[in-house]
Amino acid sequence: MNMDPFSLIVAILVYVAVIVFFAGMIYKIVIWVKTPKLQVHLGMFPKPKNGFVRFFKLLKDSFIFPQAIEVDRWMWIFAILFHLALLVVLIGHFRLVREFTFVSNVIGQEKLSLLGAVGGGTMGIILIFALIYYLFRRFASPYKDISVPEDFILLILLVAIIGLGDHMRFLGDIHTEEYRAYFQSILHLKPAFPETLAASQTRWVLSWHVLSVDLFIIYFPFSKLVHVIGTFFANLVRSE
Repeated sequence: MNMDPFSLIVAILVYVAVIVFFAGMIYKIVIWVKTPKLQVHLGMFPKPKNGFVRFFKLLKDSFIFPQAIEVDRWMWIFAILFHLALLVVLIGHFRLVREFTFVSNVIGQEKLSLLGAVGGGTMGIILIFALIYYLFRRFASPYKDISVPEDFILLILLVAIIGLGDHMRFLGDIHTEEYRAYFQSILHLKPAFPETLAASQTRWVLSWHVLSVDLFIIYFPFSKLVHVIGTFFANLVRSE
């Protein structure tokens, strides 16, 4: 197993990204906890009748965000598609940690790989189209007037991550086992490419993919996307 200098630096940056991410999130949470609480209730009318209804409303507002439908229906549709596709892709990435043996035992390893290829490819297409929609929407009013450089930076990073991932999915010649070996090498603090991956041009696409992920993870705690964490607390207050 070996690795070129650029890819090695990118792999080492993974550790930096993880440290910065957790340190940044802890810093944000401490700020939230220390923020003085208002003495007035900010819940929205009508107030949920009981704890079960309140919990259901919390889940609905956090994952379905029905308020967005009234503002921009197309934005809501693409947001739902994006988040569902992202969830499926993230679950699929757990194969880099360990194979889904319980699934392969039921449907067979060959069908599992086919399911991953078709499902992962479909989700990747949905993700890239949703991101392109959100990116070009920023150039039209009224969104153009309220867009800031951070909006474009985040979208470009996400487009790079998903686009490079789609490239590996549709054009790469490497199988899950080689990607898993690379990921396991990072987990064991000995980053290296397996021989098949090291001999393939896909290693460059993978390196840029990982670099994009590193930069996104480092930037996340200090970006507006950190609202994803605070959404639950905000909706909890609204449901009171």
